[in-house]
Amino acid sequence: EPMSKRQRKKLLKQKQWEEQKDLRRQKRKEKRQKRKLERQSRLDSSNEGNDRKRMRKEVVPSTLRLIVDCSFDDLMVLKDVKKLHKQIQRCYAENRKAFHPVQFYLTSHGGQLKRNMNENDKGWVNWK
Repeated sequence: EPMSKRQRKKLLKQKQWEEQKDLRRQKRKEKRQKRKLERQSRLDSSNEGNDRKRMRKEVVPSTLRLIVDCSFDDLMVLKDVKKLHKQIQRCYAENRKAFHPVQFYLTSHGGQLKRNMNENDKGWVNWK
């Protein structure tokens, strides 16, 4: 059977794709190595080596206060309470990393949210 023009083009593209497979793989490998070397050079250039400690020295506390009212957790489904817990964890973690951290407060913390946090995150008590 004679092959249509479209089928010939498709086969040609497929062959080219297969032939260039090793080349693409090699390029990806080189790109990964380049990123790895750049990361290492950045770490070597910083004298302390630990960016987190250096960042903490430059922190200037903000006068803003962030208050999360947890009094409505009795109206939530357990799934939503768990999502709220994750969001609070994320806010707390990002606030710690921030150059201008806000004062972070949880109010009316009890009920389902407190039980969930006690079960899944014992360290929340130390959030001060």
